[in-house]
Amino acid sequence: MEIISKEKILKKEAKIAIMGMGYVGLPLAVSFAKNGFETIGYDVNSKKIDSLSQGISDIEDISDETLRVRLENGKLQLTTNPNSLLDADAIIICVPTPLTKSMEPDMRYIEVAVDTIKKNAKKGVLISLESTTYPGTTREIIGAAMEEEGFVLGTDFFACYSPERVDPGNKIFQTENTPKVVGGLDSASKELGETLYSQVIREVVAVNSTEVAEMSKLLENTFRSINIAFINEMALLCEKLGIDIWETIEASSTKPFGFMKFTPGPGIGGHCIPLDPMYLSWKAKSKNFYSRFIELAHEINHLMPEKMTEHVVETLNEHRKSINGSHILLVGMAYKENSNDLRESPGLQIFELLRKRGASVSFCDPKAPRFIDNQGDAHYSIPLNYDDFSSYDLVVLLTKHDVFDIAKIGENSTLILDTKDILKDSYEEKKRTYGKIGNQMNQKSQEVPSY
Repeated sequence: MEIISKEKILKKEAKIAIMGMGYVGLPLAVSFAKNGFETIGYDVNSKKIDSLSQGISDIEDISDETLRVRLENGKLQLTTNPNSLLDADAIIICVPTPLTKSMEPDMRYIEVAVDTIKKNAKKGVLISLESTTYPGTTREIIGAAMEEEGFVLGTDFFACYSPERVDPGNKIFQTENTPKVVGGLDSASKELGETLYSQVIREVVAVNSTEVAEMSKLLENTFRSINIAFINEMALLCEKLGIDIWETIEASSTKPFGFMKFTPGPGIGGHCIPLDPMYLSWKAKSKNFYSRFIELAHEINHLMPEKMTEHVVETLNEHRKSINGSHILLVGMAYKENSNDLRESPGLQIFELLRKRGASVSFCDPKAPRFIDNQGDAHYSIPLNYDDFSSYDLVVLLTKHDVFDIAKIGENSTLILDTKDILKDSYEEKKRTYGKIGNQMNQKSQEVPSY
């Protein structure tokens, strides 16, 4: 049986299998199919595969039409059958890598994927891991497992690591135009990985080891986590000093060098920034190294939902209202703008914290209209009817989707708490009571012009 080779990839004769049809795997599978490769989309979730097979995408970045085109031309095949992996020349692992309750890496999904590959892969296969993980995973879990099965690196199998860089909802940078880092367990694996990804991604950055590639992903998101924590702390400081953090950030951003803009908010969300730094911290501890930066950033960022809850209490108190029994509307529950992604969203925490304080809490998010709470109960978005906003004691702005008409929110809300400077300072016509974080929120709310 012919093993994978550069020539086979360049001629588009290599068959590609993607394990995991989520935010990372489905767009990647569609990209390979679009570029002429026979592609297998594998997932253990039969309901997901059944839905996708009908051309119904559950990923916002992949439209139903785009998915159907790839299915109808036969380039993309979806399955729950692990035996289909026997046909693959390259297998790309895109499975979740969560943390345990004790904030340690949960490697079960990768281990199950590797076990499936061992039982169903042909000799000469290229295995690429994209799931975010700690440095050493590719070598210690994939490489070691394949060698224990009798596969010889460089002959019977090749392995590389190429971290996913998916940014859900990003209309500019998507799978094909986001530079891709790739490192191999040996030089042949690196070369094959670089060749494979360059068929679907414009710029591939090859590095000299899987450990460098693994570390690069953690470095990217730990950098963001630390800087977000810093600006969140500066927002809290500015409240104490009576200084507008948002105007301060804009002033600092005019410097053309040496400053990178980060903005505060109600907390961090998504699968990457809340989790990736803890993978690095865990690995560091295994070498008796303790990163105070990572731990402190994690602490600050994860306290922000509680800080926002306190802001809600203070804002209501300033207007002689108790949080117990108040009707509160959260606007935007997805963790980021123009996305339906609720993973690790601070809005979910704020929702629970406010309810524990006795508030009656509703939310409005046409992009993410449903979520399941910690007790397993489902909650649904109210319809986007701006006239209804006036019936709430407080409207809390969490996420600014393009679908929201900010002017109408301002016009119809009696009391607003803005956590991301969504309303900004372009107020006209009538006055409305309004407060925002990073701007004297510990002092009496101001009567300011509104929309």
